[in-house]
Amino acid sequence: MEYMVRKLPLCGLLLAATSLDCHAATAAPVTQSKHNQAAGENSRAKETHVRTGTTAPRPAKAETLSVSTSRNVSTGTEQRMGQKVMQQFVPGTNPLKVLSARTPGLSFSSGDALGLDAWSSSLYMRGFYWNSVGISLDGIPLNDQSYGTLNGENLSQAIITNNIAGMSVSQGGGAVDTMSTTNLGGSIQISSANPSDKMGGDVSQMFGSNASFRTYGRFDTGAMNKTGTKMYISYARSDTHKWKGAGDQLQQQAEAKIVQPIGQDSRISGFMSWSNNSQWSYYDLSLSEVQNGGWSSEYLYPNYGKAYREAQKYGGDADLYDGGQHQVNYLGGLTFDMAMTRNLHWKTLFYANSQVLYGTYADPAVPSQVLPGATEAAPLSEEVWQSHQARYGMTSSVKYNIAHHTIQSGIWLENNNQEMGQFFYNEPSLASGLAPLKTIGPYNVYGRAFMESYDFKWTTDTFQYFLSDTYHPVHNLDIHAGFKSLITTTSGGAQYNNEAYTGASALANGSMTAAAAFLPHVSVNWRFLPGHELYFDVAENMRGYGVQSWGSAGQASLWAVQDQSVFRKLQNSTPAERDWVYLVGYRYNSKYANFSVDAYHVNDYHHLLEINAGNQNNPILSVAPTDISMYGVDAALTLHPFQHGVMKGLSMFNSVSYNHATYGSNLESGGQLYSVNKKNIVNYPQVMYKSNLTYAFRGMEAHIDANYYSRRQYSYTNDTSVPAYWLVTLGARYRFGDYGPIQNLTFDFSVYNLANSKYISMMGENGNPMSGDLYSMERGAIRQYFGTVSAHF
Repeated sequence: MEYMVRKLPLCGLLLAATSLDCHAATAAPVTQSKHNQAAGENSRAKETHVRTGTTAPRPAKAETLSVSTSRNVSTGTEQRMGQKVMQQFVPGTNPLKVLSARTPGLSFSSGDALGLDAWSSSLYMRGFYWNSVGISLDGIPLNDQSYGTLNGENLSQAIITNNIAGMSVSQGGGAVDTMSTTNLGGSIQISSANPSDKMGGDVSQMFGSNASFRTYGRFDTGAMNKTGTKMYISYARSDTHKWKGAGDQLQQQAEAKIVQPIGQDSRISGFMSWSNNSQWSYYDLSLSEVQNGGWSSEYLYPNYGKAYREAQKYGGDADLYDGGQHQVNYLGGLTFDMAMTRNLHWKTLFYANSQVLYGTYADPAVPSQVLPGATEAAPLSEEVWQSHQARYGMTSSVKYNIAHHTIQSGIWLENNNQEMGQFFYNEPSLASGLAPLKTIGPYNVYGRAFMESYDFKWTTDTFQYFLSDTYHPVHNLDIHAGFKSLITTTSGGAQYNNEAYTGASALANGSMTAAAAFLPHVSVNWRFLPGHELYFDVAENMRGYGVQSWGSAGQASLWAVQDQSVFRKLQNSTPAERDWVYLVGYRYNSKYANFSVDAYHVNDYHHLLEINAGNQNNPILSVAPTDISMYGVDAALTLHPFQHGVMKGLSMFNSVSYNHATYGSNLESGGQLYSVNKKNIVNYPQVMYKSNLTYAFRGMEAHIDANYYSRRQYSYTNDTSVPAYWLVTLGARYRFGDYGPIQNLTFDFSVYNLANSKYISMMGENGNPMSGDLYSMERGAIRQYFGTVSAHF
């Protein structure tokens, strides 16, 4: 594939996603090795290579946590977060990082302060990795959020953070109308802001440590005609140097949204976004390296001479020169949101999503070829994983209010075409004096790829149907019952295999279907006294089969196994992952306090684990299913002790989470039995504590956040682990007011990692070791400073 991205099928679509705002008539981990990033995790579109053989009443919604204004507002099992909370974070911060900071049970990790580094970011929700959480934007399924996903798009690249209106979280089974193939551990719904009725705009400029800059601008047309047509266009550019080592991380985003009202209660809306990421990544660490003073270990870039000489001397054991990624995404949706009658509401969404990704590193194990005019070949080459996906889908649902019932029914259809390949490009000899390739491309400076290792292609088709009824026998009781039917089929696999490189006569190819005709969901919400609620929720869910190419680590896939014979053995003996989630809770809301506590139990069946026993470059030999049993409790308390006077703006938030999750069977690899049964799950802390203290007075606001994460298990046998840590963030803002056409002039200042703690953030990006150690963890960012000036006009 040439470096230039081929024209994407989405470019011609003026698609957009619907706003999740209801109308009046509506009832109120991946990837491959970083030393090799997955063969499909990091890639872009594929070029044509010469293949070388060489080396009414409110319905009761299932356990939903949302985030809204200055406090988290909860109704029933639902809480919400909106821009007032998000504004306490540095503009451009990954919205999932924001959500995690104030949500019990969520654990977000990243190697950078803002959570934008694609390789070193991850989210766990009550023990479930983010490839098992259902995430949607304006109803568009985003699905798997892990690095290099071929089943969705990462939220931080799908929408500009400033344009998010609100976020809601369901940490139980999730509602049956959640359209997702990854909804095992709960769901997250994101809604984009609507265009303003008045013409105007917003601008902001962020400055920070390590030459960080972020520029954001948005223009709203206001109502353009008597029918109320309105739209906005928006652009954001974030650029920063890495906080350790050399290299730059650049992200650009553009988006537009248009809304056409129809009458009083209906509308058509369109949303489209584009993002372009070019990032030098952070170096993977191991426990032994960290324990022996390697906290600051990094790639050798830009010292190509040193990397060259080390590759000559040590070959594949040499320190790496560089690593990173380049990615381009398009996402769009068009929504028809219609009030057919006073009691009948119909909503239909058409969407499309395209992604190309190149994930790279300079590989000292595979030398380049001799370039024309050169006398020697470079002892290293640029290894590039190139992936591409194109998703097209639609959802359609109806909601009908009759008597004491709210009845909903709908469907979801999606077609996803996926591709992954691995290629090697020439680096120049040191004697030539030519510049080495950049990890962000272009890669064909010195010709096309001289070797292709493999090429995988799949097609995934998904269909989901749901039906639910929420019964309101009395005004303070909601009883919800429903089910969904889900079938998702993935066909394909290896299309080309360089046997000299893979050592296998044939790589995995075949079809897998995950099907469930009846996945039930039942929930009850009882508001037995003013401000007091009891809720109960139980649901069964299923996850589709994920795709990865040969040897890819980070998330288990049947197609990543050693060869076709292993795949065939697993094909008929590996059921789709399913779980039962049980949740019971209590919530109290008043003007002085908000308190919630819930307990949950999960039985997770046929959870795939990677048999991580290959080499660092292609570590996965096989996968094995196991069960997981999980028990947990989350509790949160927000106090607003003063309702008048100078202390009115004081609020205090505290939450604590406990999770005990264990594997249900031992695993065998290479003839060795590993004692995994009853061992704690990896990468997720058993105990988390989160606190926030905020004080606001007139135009001033200050806040401090302190989060604690307990020890996390690193190996499946629990013989290695990562220590606990505290993370403290401080922030302040002052609103200067209006100055002529400039309105709401505001200055923000924040300090990330105030105590300058040393801690491990991301774990398992290259998979987790069965026992012992592995280069598969990232260090969290040191203390960072940020300041932002913003205004409305």
